[in-house]
Amino acid sequence: MTQAHGLPDILARILASRGVRPDQAEKFLAPKLRDLMPDPAVLVDMEAAADRLARAVTAREPVAIFGDYDVDGAASAALLAGYLRDLDVPVQVWIPDRITEGYGPNVAAVTSLAEGGARLLVCVDCGTAGHAPLEAAKALGLDTIVLDHHAATEHLPPAVALVNPNRLDDLSGLGQLCAAGVVFLTLVALNRRLRRLGAFANRDEPALTDALDLVALATVADVVPLVGLNRAFVVQGLAVMRGRSRPGLAALLDAAGLSEPPEAWHLGFLVGPRINAGGRIGDSGLGTRLLGTADTAEAYRIAAELDRLNRERQTIEAVAVEEAEAAMDRDLAGDPDRSILVTGSPEWHPGIVGLIAARLKERFGRPAFAFAVKPDGTATGSGRSILGADLGRAVHAAVEAGIALKGGGHAMAAGVTLPTADFSAFTTHLASALGAAVAEAREAEALLIDGTVSAGGATAELVKTIQRAGPFGQGAPEPVLALLRHRLVDAAIVGNGHVRARLRSRDGQSIGGIAFRAAQGPLGAALLNGIGAEFHVAGTLSVDRWRGAERAQLRICDLAAPE
Repeated sequence: MTQAHGLPDILARILASRGVRPDQAEKFLAPKLRDLMPDPAVLVDMEAAADRLARAVTAREPVAIFGDYDVDGAASAALLAGYLRDLDVPVQVWIPDRITEGYGPNVAAVTSLAEGGARLLVCVDCGTAGHAPLEAAKALGLDTIVLDHHAATEHLPPAVALVNPNRLDDLSGLGQLCAAGVVFLTLVALNRRLRRLGAFANRDEPALTDALDLVALATVADVVPLVGLNRAFVVQGLAVMRGRSRPGLAALLDAAGLSEPPEAWHLGFLVGPRINAGGRIGDSGLGTRLLGTADTAEAYRIAAELDRLNRERQTIEAVAVEEAEAAMDRDLAGDPDRSILVTGSPEWHPGIVGLIAARLKERFGRPAFAFAVKPDGTATGSGRSILGADLGRAVHAAVEAGIALKGGGHAMAAGVTLPTADFSAFTTHLASALGAAVAEAREAEALLIDGTVSAGGATAELVKTIQRAGPFGQGAPEPVLALLRHRLVDAAIVGNGHVRARLRSRDGQSIGGIAFRAAQGPLGAALLNGIGAEFHVAGTLSVDRWRGAERAQLRICDLAAPE
């Protein structure tokens, strides 16, 4: 690669380690949709969905969009609503309340939408498991289209079209798409159908590429693999986002204090949590309204509210996570080999159980479920998994076995409602369904090092070179570099349990580092107690910008004493 394409050695090594061949290097570094976009018709029911949507557009038929309260649902609803409104189609958007309605379509909402004049119901990021509500929609005379990506069973609800790359009879190979990716492909198919019908003879076609910022946001925030088409979505979507043409995203970036051009990790750690905060502890429709508004003043008002809710969410979450980690420490002390972590409390807000599960999974390295116990005795929970353990399918099996009242999800995340706060049957089911996969994944777990660097060689220019292999995220891990025999000259706890450190190489050069949320774990203890000692230190590099200057910073993920 260095000879054929003139690539820096470190970049060529990173590409080679990820299976990129020399003849693929240039296209990998600059992925384009035209090279990776499939024909949308490869998805089962896509043609039927495009046909029914085209009829609605042509007749200016009222359309109801039912979404989910997370980032993917908000982006999917805003994406579809924006396209239809551009073509003068009347649109209602319904985002359910997490507490009172729960996930997915419900009979009351469907009835309300029908009474509001809708003739076509489109479920985005939900609906695959919505049997009773979609039966009710059919009885009310509504046609239904489902655009989803969650795990499906053999028995599907009634719909004119159910487009989901993860339905059992879909052979498209596009199961890694998030819902917004499925919606985008549907709009490509719809655009093609309308073009054939002459709908754009006297007007411009909607600029679909302008909406890739929404697809990129959902792809990163929903933690789907950043490979293939998803990677192109994120690369080109970030380019759109940097133009700040969408008032809602521009306002939210400002609310998050981001002055630099957004990168993929900003979407997952700064933008996504703020949009999710509305659905977790506030108004679940705020995210969709923010992403869809063209009113700058309204965008800044909503962004400020989401930022406030996110700070409130962080406070609530910190207390609950501390309780959950203490409970799991006790459980693991008695059974250190357990494959699944399950915990719950009547004190936990239902909107943060997914965050608690994510923290447990991150700290203990195995799938975790956290539950909020309701006053009626039922428990609503959310789970997060590790690579190789398909949580969504295990939850579907629990529903079919009568262990859970309802539930669904995909491989890495799932939600479920249990009939009681007794978690024993559910825990036993998950351990049986996922125990072997979890054991295999944990046995194979290792920290893979992409190369070595010294403090003096870790420059902002090196970071930018490495970032050409991005974006990094799920399925595309950020390159890990090792700094060999560097002395730890300082370490201290900062912020919310982070450990800041400074490392010096033997030639006197130094670099700052930070280990996020490490203060209470073994990594934090090693740093805080190791001042003055030499270590091999592993981590990922980022650019720290301060007062106009750029310098490299190490995000520390492990260390070891030299032999």
